Amino acid sequence: MRRFAVLVTVLVLMGPTTGMAQSADGSTLADIRQELTILNVEIQKLRRELSTTGTASVDVGQGSTLERLNTIEAELQRVTAKTEQLEFRVGRVIEDGTNRIGDLEFRLVELEGGDLGALGDTPVLGGDTGDNSTTLPGPVTTPPQNEAQLATQEQADFTRASEALASGDFRSAADQFAAFNQTYPGGPLAAAAELGRGKALEALGDTREAARAYLASFSADQTGQTAPDALLLLGVSLGRLGKSGEACVTLGEVPVRFGETEAATRAQTEMSALGCS
Repeated sequence: MRRFAVLVTVLVLMGPTTGMAQSADGSTLADIRQELTILNVEIQKLRRELSTTGTASVDVGQGSTLERLNTIEAELQRVTAKTEQLEFRVGRVIEDGTNRIGDLEFRLVELEGGDLGALGDTPVLGGDTGDNSTTLPGPVTTPPQNEAQLATQEQADFTRASEALASGDFRSAADQFAAFNQTYPGGPLAAAAELGRGKALEALGDTREAARAYLASFSADQTGQTAPDALLLLGVSLGRLGKSGEACVTLGEVPVRFGETEAATRAQTEMSALGCS
């Protein structure tokens, strides 16, 4: 199977650059340096949360043995709940941080004229912490209340954006999907949100930005349910932008990666229409 680099497509999605070195989204080296600084600050904040202040204590009281056992049990439940909440936050920070670093690596290579195809997967933020790492307790059967509330709100926001798209309110849908991924970066619905944003932008006639959204969707999840359509629509958009060569390469990857799917069948049709060899 041919290696599918984060597609040479990003190069064709870039506008011409002038003045300072800029990446496809207009970021300069100074912008990227600032983003790295912000990431470092966030990591330091997280590190402080994981450090003890030395002031914590547990008072088990002076009652009977049973009363003290009940106090200890209640305190254990409280600490476990706080640990689960922290574990959830750490997981989201790691996922979001890893995605941001991967994006920064991509833009730096792009600015320096390097080989985009040589970019591998970004190592997970924090990596292997070695033998001295602390293992957090496994997930409990019932998730913390704030996590459940977050998931409910996330689904509700996604549903509203999807309804706007289905009703033909494309500008509202595009804005809502964009806001969704800013609010819930790296979430389970991120790829679907980018796919929806791409469809809304395409309906508005903004083919170039739609292609960017499809690329972002595929990059967020290259094996999930949205991946075949994201890759297909990226190829179709490239064809409409007059980038037939890149479109053929992209469309050719759909049946290779997602054979026996409706997207693969449509990709073959689109390739025939473009005259791909």
